Amino acid sequence: MTTVTSRVTGKDCDAEEWQLRVDLAAMFRLAAHFDWHESIANHFSAAVSGDGKTFLLNPRWQHFATIRASDLLLLNFDDPDVMQREDAPDPSAWCIHGNIHANVRHARVLLHCHPDYATALCGLKDPTMKPIDQNTGRFFNRLAIDLGYGGFGDEMEEGLRLAKAFGNHSIMMMGNHGVSVTGNTVAEAFDTLYYLERAAKTMVLAYSTGEPLSIMDDELAEQVAQSWESYPGMSEAHFASMKAMLDRTDPSYRE
Repeated sequence: MTTVTSRVTGKDCDAEEWQLRVDLAAMFRLAAHFDWHESIANHFSAAVSGDGKTFLLNPRWQHFATIRASDLLLLNFDDPDVMQREDAPDPSAWCIHGNIHANVRHARVLLHCHPDYATALCGLKDPTMKPIDQNTGRFFNRLAIDLGYGGFGDEMEEGLRLAKAFGNHSIMMMGNHGVSVTGNTVAEAFDTLYYLERAAKTMVLAYSTGEPLSIMDDELAEQVAQSWESYPGMSEAHFASMKAMLDRTDPSYRE
């Protein structure tokens, strides 16, 4: 399969792919809304094929606030000519997202960004999320921690290293870098990233007081984390409400 390089419409792909495009485009707009974006950098992607090797990715150097469903690139990780094309994706996005989708099968959707508080936490020698409230408790024993930052990640070796660092986790705190969040759906990944940044904000504010943290014991923290997992449908409802907000203010992400 070769890379699709021209803009597409709902008539050019099946309904499932088009809905994925719409949802991923909404994710970009929401990242801009919540100020999780960074200039024209960072990347979100979503697997289209069962093996993850065919995936949607944002074009190089397009601001999150402008991305539409039809703008997304459809790429295949086995295509050797992708980076030679005029509209080639960002090299780091190709190396990181391509390797993770191809090698981390539960990473159907992959959101990589540098939100303020989570990135601040990743700049600490110990970037772990301590369970000091319900939001931080959500992530107890559920984060991969990568302290092997190797630069921009525009080499295949670094992309493969990051794929291995995920292990069986769906969230990775990337030391000296930022965060990567995966999910089965865009809604699931969005909800996870939303609460991860809120939890990181709580951590940073708590650290800033200089007072000792009140950390839950492991049994209570695990109970809190499991309680979060007992709310099926919450992420879908959260994402649907946010898309409704976008539809009222600027529905062009659906184009």
